[in-house]
Amino acid sequence: MQPDSPAASIGVERLPHAGELPLPVRMTPGSSGCDVVAAVEGEIVISPGERVLIPTGFRYEIPPGYEVQVRSRSGLAVKHGVMVLNSPGTIDSDYRGEVKVILINLGSLPFTIRRGDRIAQVVALRIASELAFTETGKVGETQRGDGGFGSSGR
Repeated sequence: MQPDSPAASIGVERLPHAGELPLPVRMTPGSSGCDVVAAVEGEIVISPGERVLIPTGFRYEIPPGYEVQVRSRSGLAVKHGVMVLNSPGTIDSDYRGEVKVILINLGSLPFTIRRGDRIAQVVALRIASELAFTETGKVGETQRGDGGFGSSGR
C-alpha cells in the first residue's frame, strides 16, 4: 500500500545536554510512535504519586498542519505504573522550546530514570488547519446520543 502523501520531515535541534543521545526513533517498522529518551544527568527517582518534568535534549521544528503527541510507553505503564501525565501531550507546530515529558509514577514503588532511558513516545499527526467552532443552537442527533464514560458496555 502506498502512502497517500509524501513523508513530512520534522527538524530537530540537538541541545548541548543531549550529547550522544539518539534522535527519536521507531523501534520496529510498524511502530507509529518514535521513542524519546531522558536527557538527565545522573538519576532521577520518581516516588509513588510523584510527577516530574524530564528533558529530552531536543527542540523540534514541526511543519504547519502537524502536531506531535507525547504518549506513554506501554511497557513502563504496565510494568511500573509510570505514565505521561497529560497523555497525550501536544507539541504545537509553533512551539520551539525543548521537548520535555511530564511523567507520573502511579505504581507502588519508586522508579528510577537514568540518562538515555526510553521514557515516552512521540507520534506526528496531521491536524485540520481550516477548523472553526461555530455555534449552531442545537447539534444533530446520533444513535449513541449523549452516552459516554463506558456507556457502550465495554
